Amino acid sequence: MNNEQNKTSKKHSPLILAPAGNRASFLAALAAGADAVYCGLKDFSARMEAKNFSLEELAVLTQMAHSRGVQVFITFNSLIKPDELSSAGKLMDQLNQCVKPDALIIQDLSMIQLARQTGFSGELHLSTLSNVSFSSALDMIKKNIPEVTRVVLPRELNIDEIKAVAAALPENLDLEVFIHGALCYGVSGRCYWSSFFGGKSGLRGRCVQPCRRIYSQNNTAKRYFSCQDLSLDVLVKVLMTIPEIKVWKIEGRKKSPHYVYYTVKAYKMMRDHGADPQMKKDALSLLDQSLGRTSTHYNFLPQRPQNPVNTENQTGSGLLVGTVKGSKDKPYLVPRQELLPGDVLRIGYEDQKWHSIDRVTRFVPEKGRLFLKFNAKRSGFKEIPVFLTDRREKALQEMITSLEADFDKIKLPEPVLSKFEPGLGFKNKQKNIPLFSLNISRDFIKKSSKKYHQGIWLCSNSIKNTPAAQVSNLWWILPPVIWPDDETLWNKLISDALKNGARNFILNQPWQITYFKQPESLNLWAGPFCNIANPAALSSFALWGYKGAVVSPELGKYDYLQLPAQSPLPLGIVISGLWPLCISRTLSDNIKTDQPFASPKKEESWVTKHESDFWVYPNWEFDIITYKDELQKAGFKMFVHFSEPVPQGINLKKRPGLWNWSLNLS
Repeated sequence: MNNEQNKTSKKHSPLILAPAGNRASFLAALAAGADAVYCGLKDFSARMEAKNFSLEELAVLTQMAHSRGVQVFITFNSLIKPDELSSAGKLMDQLNQCVKPDALIIQDLSMIQLARQTGFSGELHLSTLSNVSFSSALDMIKKNIPEVTRVVLPRELNIDEIKAVAAALPENLDLEVFIHGALCYGVSGRCYWSSFFGGKSGLRGRCVQPCRRIYSQNNTAKRYFSCQDLSLDVLVKVLMTIPEIKVWKIEGRKKSPHYVYYTVKAYKMMRDHGADPQMKKDALSLLDQSLGRTSTHYNFLPQRPQNPVNTENQTGSGLLVGTVKGSKDKPYLVPRQELLPGDVLRIGYEDQKWHSIDRVTRFVPEKGRLFLKFNAKRSGFKEIPVFLTDRREKALQEMITSLEADFDKIKLPEPVLSKFEPGLGFKNKQKNIPLFSLNISRDFIKKSSKKYHQGIWLCSNSIKNTPAAQVSNLWWILPPVIWPDDETLWNKLISDALKNGARNFILNQPWQITYFKQPESLNLWAGPFCNIANPAALSSFALWGYKGAVVSPELGKYDYLQLPAQSPLPLGIVISGLWPLCISRTLSDNIKTDQPFASPKKEESWVTKHESDFWVYPNWEFDIITYKDELQKAGFKMFVHFSEPVPQGINLKKRPGLWNWSLNLS
């Protein structure tokens, strides 16, 4: 590190942001000395499986935090459906009056409109689910959403890409970076796996984690998509040289107070005393005791990237402490480390229906023996892993109990009622827009059906392979994610398309409009990967120069039929075709692309690579064509079909592809 970097490191001290999914974890974060805590309410949070907080409880905890100089951020980062704008606005109003958090972490652009209308007084931070993945997006965000003061970067970025984003940062905007915790297989905001398989949307905090399950390919069954935990550990010293990074974020709102306490303490030591070899060693020891999965640096070091999927490691949540021994009548554990009274063990993986929780009642030394209480006869009894998921050692419990006493001294606030109603007031601009269907493919189709307009995914070869006379007639589709390393390429591809006469584009990140210097002269539509689900979000796209929008494919019938009448823009809808379960920047070394793999329920899928990313597809199509007339009457103008190439040897299954049409998306 040079002298200039040394100076920067001494001056720069990023906040350590701790997760809290319940009161005990919140108090553990305070006990550990966190600079800020993020937590969610029981509604509109991206971790609805955590216990989360009531308004009244959160108001007291926030008061406690503020009295200690600790900030509180509320996760309001859920996809908002059309009929939820009023309740979301009222909740934001109540937060502002009762809790007074320092910031809201948001993904849905409707939150911008609601914050303006309610007069929310805190900061707005764009969640990683907002998918701000490339540098050019930052100026556009600052110009159009001045209320946003912080962007949470995707976990997939390496240190060089983080530096490139930081170098492009405009004034009054800063960055938050994940340093520790669980990794999702899919890119944040680009995973529909849980929703597609059962209506539980990850964009609404209800992911059932299908990526963690066992899948089989070529008669080999493994957890091909189950990631290890991220841990930058000693590498955080590199982040100290980037002053634009104001926050180090620890993931884990479903984790125990023990995990919160130990990770916060460890990273405080590495931030404040990272040059001291003994303190660094002690910090790493604390991380080893934090009850996380086996860890990975993932992409952080571009010269030494690590694949986060290691099918040879156990990736259940918690710390692996051994496997079940003995017989079905007398199962026992020989732990790899000592166990304490009160320790909580989970026997088996969460997705195994017979998995069991066992609480340790006595001290068990390393390599001792603990007889287990669970139905071993139902389990198959073969290499069953045992995970330590929670620990309440005496010292930590005493700290939490002491803080509980302070909590009890603070009077709970009176419930705050809100009469807020969102003022939409958007002019509907859908008159005289002709009805049309759009078929999106990977290559130019010489003999395409006259029933469809033709759309092509923009890529390195698509312009070259398209007749020059056709370029201006086609729709050009941008990818669901652009990475910093690929920005130069995309600038050139879009520039070449415009020079060749392209005028119709579908953009799949809101921020991609920054690549078009004169958007008013073009026909730019927001695409389905923008996850648009309500009229307030649509108003932002209208203000930014979009001429139309293709709504989120996750919604159900009731939501779809409401939207056109409320929208300031003409709307499109994905009506059929192959839709990806998720998009990822990584792939296990053990799974083959373009070959089928099967879920435990024998549902087949496959992975293929498009440009920089891996796309996972189910072997059946999304299909709501039957309801096209109903959607047309509701006011939809564009009907989109995705024609994706199907690899040889994969047979599409004929089954209803209604997705959430008949469900009330949860």
